Amino acid sequence: MDLEENELSEPNSINFIPCLKWVKKGVAKANPEKVQLTKEELIQVIKDAKSKLKTTENAEGSAEGSSSMNVENEFDLENYDEDDDETYGLEQLGIQNIMEVPNLEENLTDDDSDNADDIIQPADNLILVGKVEGDASILEVYVYNENEGSLYCHHDLFLPSFPLCIEWLDYEPGNNKGNYCAIGSMSPVIDIWDVDVVNCLEPAYHLGQKASRKKGREHIGHTDAVLDLSWNPSYHHVLASASVDQTILLWDIDEGKPSSKIEVFQEKVQCIKWHKLEAYTLLAGGCDNTVRVFDCRNLESHLSWTIDGEAERICWNPLEPYMFFVGTSNGSVQCIDCRNGPMWSMKAHEKEVTGMSISGQCPGLLVTASTDGMFKVWDFKQENQPALIEERNLKLEGVHCLELCPDSPFVIAAGGDNKMNNFKVLNLTSIEQVEAAFGSRPLIQLEVANDESTN
Repeated sequence: MDLEENELSEPNSINFIPCLKWVKKGVAKANPEKVQLTKEELIQVIKDAKSKLKTTENAEGSAEGSSSMNVENEFDLENYDEDDDETYGLEQLGIQNIMEVPNLEENLTDDDSDNADDIIQPADNLILVGKVEGDASILEVYVYNENEGSLYCHHDLFLPSFPLCIEWLDYEPGNNKGNYCAIGSMSPVIDIWDVDVVNCLEPAYHLGQKASRKKGREHIGHTDAVLDLSWNPSYHHVLASASVDQTILLWDIDEGKPSSKIEVFQEKVQCIKWHKLEAYTLLAGGCDNTVRVFDCRNLESHLSWTIDGEAERICWNPLEPYMFFVGTSNGSVQCIDCRNGPMWSMKAHEKEVTGMSISGQCPGLLVTASTDGMFKVWDFKQENQPALIEERNLKLEGVHCLELCPDSPFVIAAGGDNKMNNFKVLNLTSIEQVEAAFGSRPLIQLEVANDESTN
């Protein structure tokens, strides 16, 4: 099975996927809520957004710079404390006249709840896909059903800023468990969207705010783009964020403010990951060629290792609690044991490692991807370097993100920058070499910590 999306007849100058995230089965509502807006209500929303939108040439230049991921030029930091709130929705598409939108009133008011595609089944996974198309930044919510071999876009929403990372979480202060998507972007403010709401124009809530002297508003959070996010699976009110500003913030979502700040990196912090079993242990990698492990109960001390390039991707081995892998800007993958130090290092790709995922069900299964366009499947053991099982070009051109499905040990999703084909879901068992290497390997059902006791 090889499913592809986004077959475009006329590609935009920019059309690529910088980030994606799987959502486990059984999380989403079967019938997501729909925001019903009349044309008049939407006109007012856009008018309100326009009143906040900067029209200076600096702002326009900054928006153009974001298309090339030029983080340093994205913000007008000299006038940082004068920034107004972010704008959302159709304004991001540069729509100046509401009548430019075809079939707008029908799209906003038509109740198609009887459509079978709108109903999310218990056997469905969601895939949250951050996409940049032309001047628009979009979150697309795909539905994937392995049994049926089906994949389709259920709904999407427009984002206020270029998406750089996505994290799923179930937490909103004062509400029951839900289905939320946190997005780190070129903005220092983290937006959390309710995935169970269709036609949503604004996030459910934010983390962080820009300072404003005019409004007497203090600065909260990062001062530059957010490069990675990690939600704590044991303490659901805790979210970690990594930024271009060289810091890691540990957010108390209930308070809406950071509870701790980590400032030991000498360059941008590109990747972070909470340990699934040890609630206080955070793994982080930066552009200063270091990777560090923190015990967040005592941030004064931490473990640190030097790696052979900038840390692009990191992940814990879910079956070996002290082991983690690092993918670097030089195309290497390094394995480090927290107790014994570096275990092995290999040259995995010709360019930076932009995708890396370890199976929590199939022992020894490692997948990697790179902007060199290649996707590779490896078989690893703790003591030895991985054996290459399969490599192929996914035809996504440069691959920017890749992740294994949490419910299906051999299904991956990947995003790239091929304008005609930038998103793919692939079942690895369709590859003969992978089936031969892993098909008979006993699968492991991971024990999950009792969330209720630590929530």
